[in-house]
Amino acid sequence: MAQQLVINILALIVTLGILVTIHEFGHFWVARRCGVKVLRFSIGFGKAVKTWVGRDGTEYVIAPIPLGGYVKMLGQEDASVADEGNIPENQKHLSFSSKPLWQRMAIVAAGPAANFLLAIFVFWFVNVLYGLTGTAPVLANVVNDSSAYRAGLRAGDELVAIDGVETTIWTQVTMQLLARLGETGELKISAIPAGASAAREYIIPLQSWESDNAEPNPLSSLGFVQYEIPPVIEGVVDGGAAEAAGLRAGDRILAAGDDTISDWVQWVQLVRANPQVPIQVLVQRGNEEVTLSLTPELSAAEDGSPIGRIGAYVQEFDLYASLPEGRVREVNYNVLTAIVPAVQETWEKSVFVLDSMKKMVVGLISVKNISGPITIAQVAGETASYGLEVYLGFLAVLSISLGVLNLLPIPVLDGGHLLYYAIEAIIRRPVPEKVQAMGLQLGLLLISGIMVLAIYNDVSRLL
Repeated sequence: MAQQLVINILALIVTLGILVTIHEFGHFWVARRCGVKVLRFSIGFGKAVKTWVGRDGTEYVIAPIPLGGYVKMLGQEDASVADEGNIPENQKHLSFSSKPLWQRMAIVAAGPAANFLLAIFVFWFVNVLYGLTGTAPVLANVVNDSSAYRAGLRAGDELVAIDGVETTIWTQVTMQLLARLGETGELKISAIPAGASAAREYIIPLQSWESDNAEPNPLSSLGFVQYEIPPVIEGVVDGGAAEAAGLRAGDRILAAGDDTISDWVQWVQLVRANPQVPIQVLVQRGNEEVTLSLTPELSAAEDGSPIGRIGAYVQEFDLYASLPEGRVREVNYNVLTAIVPAVQETWEKSVFVLDSMKKMVVGLISVKNISGPITIAQVAGETASYGLEVYLGFLAVLSISLGVLNLLPIPVLDGGHLLYYAIEAIIRRPVPEKVQAMGLQLGLLLISGIMVLAIYNDVSRLL
């Protein structure tokens, strides 16, 4: 536990350190190219851990709290005209406020742009190094009486398009489904039935789909089962219901009551649906079959609803080795062909993040999905343990989220400054200082509220 906590904290520091440095460097680099004197380049907040002055006269600062940073430029306090009282005459041409409007806009936009460029670079690097590997979206099973089952989808069907967008691997299916969260309407799925050669269209009605779910799982919500994970027990928790019933490591669940069990997910769903209800379980133990009586303990799901738990975990298995030939799909890229898919993925995920924010504002999806530093630390630690490819993918998505967030037209953020400059371009004069001051207070209040909500969500997930 302590070791994982240390890993999570280090992963958070490294991850946010990279993102903040890239973001602030974007501002810094463009400011210097526009002839603006940079007074301070700070990564992190709080009392400085390390400070030095470069040959360019800029003070470089590293602070211990990696939740942000800033670039302080000469004359930045007044973004409209040079401050005659504070800036020496021979340096007025180096001040931010003396620069043309288009240069000021470029400097402000450079931070988010740097985050998008980082995402493109990361996706490009991953494409070149690893290529694209995934599994064909063939349904291992469809849950009885689920919306997918009622629409006519069955085990063995291959999903070839969602809402007209081609899907060749499961990741693409998931992304298309996530884009429909919170919506009401029709989900159009094109699938090739098992044993057929031509695709058919299936319609699944949506009604405020997963709008109240804090941790939506679109695949399971529809009744899709991606893979049949063998229902083999790896181990049991001391003092849990599984141990009390006599379940052992290596036991394979064959049946529960009148239901034949062929998949671990099916077994978990049955356990969760029967808290404090005795279940007659048939297991394969070595060369013999054993019948046990198991009563799941009463527990609570994320939304507070009662569920059953037994304290057992599944045996790991090699997914790729278990799939039939042709189910694993790989695409390899070189340094040139990897560019276009990297740009496309960055664009698609940017649109997805912006669309998700819009849905939260209008109430189509729950604000419980907003995550703060605790969740980011947990995910960063987990992805780092999975390997470089997974961690880099997380880093790219987080960089995109930071870029999109900073472009929102909220005072305090880069997007708020860009909004003021856009108004200045239209009315031919700077936005009045009183209006900017009011906007600053409103922006600080809004961002503070979002941060409090994010931390509250983080703590709620831990409890």
